[in-house]
Amino acid sequence: MNTTTTTKEVLTDLSPVIKVYTDGTVERLLHSPDVPPSPEDTTTGVYSKDATISPTVSARIHLPKPTHPTQKLPVLVYYHGGGFCIGSAFSHLDHRLMTVLSAEAGALVISVEYRLTPEHPLPAAYEDSWDALKWISSHSVDTQTNSEKEKWISNHADFSRISIGGDSAGGNIAHNLALRAGSEPLPGNVKIAGAILSHPYFWGSNPIGNEPKEDIDQSLLYQLWLLAYPSAPGGIDNPLINPFCDGAPSLSGLGCSRLMVCVSEMDILTGRAKVYAEKVKESGWNGVVEVVEIEGEGHCFHIFGIENEKAKNLIKRWATFISQ
Repeated sequence: MNTTTTTKEVLTDLSPVIKVYTDGTVERLLHSPDVPPSPEDTTTGVYSKDATISPTVSARIHLPKPTHPTQKLPVLVYYHGGGFCIGSAFSHLDHRLMTVLSAEAGALVISVEYRLTPEHPLPAAYEDSWDALKWISSHSVDTQTNSEKEKWISNHADFSRISIGGDSAGGNIAHNLALRAGSEPLPGNVKIAGAILSHPYFWGSNPIGNEPKEDIDQSLLYQLWLLAYPSAPGGIDNPLINPFCDGAPSLSGLGCSRLMVCVSEMDILTGRAKVYAEKVKESGWNGVVEVVEIEGEGHCFHIFGIENEKAKNLIKRWATFISQ
């Protein structure tokens, strides 16, 4: 009896992040396993549960134990990182980070599960993320039935203190949503108080800082963008990934009053993020920009080593920002 072994052919190899095969299957090489929500975390006292926002969008909600049934808390709407193609609000790493942050800030943290590329090319993740922000904001008005409302949000969200934020691709999403919020009203006329861009994933054809000066189209971060948004007008100089390319909307339109940009010394994305912060300051935007730079660390180091003293300090900075 003859047996035939079929080897799948790789279409796109972006190791160590992801591989895409010619048969359409996707192999995510970097993956933190999913974990269930916690009725109550014994270490932090933070409750968590999952919520369905739409057929394509969901979220994990983290609630520190309230002192009374309608205690109002600051809100962080968080977008996870992963180059738009990996990561999850339900992963062990993100669940752990959000639980610790919720406890530290005394904040209601809503971590959004958006659709990933390449199965769902951009702008799907941006639309999912905006839909989640609209859904959360809709709890500020009486337009929903009780069955449509998420009680943790209705009972505990202080909509005068709502921030958005994210790491890496999530920081990119937070930037683009802050711009959108500057021109498109949210339900209940909710205003974004602050935005945290942690190690934001911005890129472009003109190298900045430590970015490669040669064969830039072969770099992993360039290729990840092409995988995420193959039809992007302008390619790597689309305004969604390069916020100061020709034709990009003015940074003065950011729809928040405070901005925190977090970078690490050893991260290749740091140079562009620092230029971004300077350009926001120069744009005429009427807000406060804070840049937090961590020495001797790499990209999103705090997610992987949450017990690191520098990670603890960064989380405390986030917590102070959120709770203002």
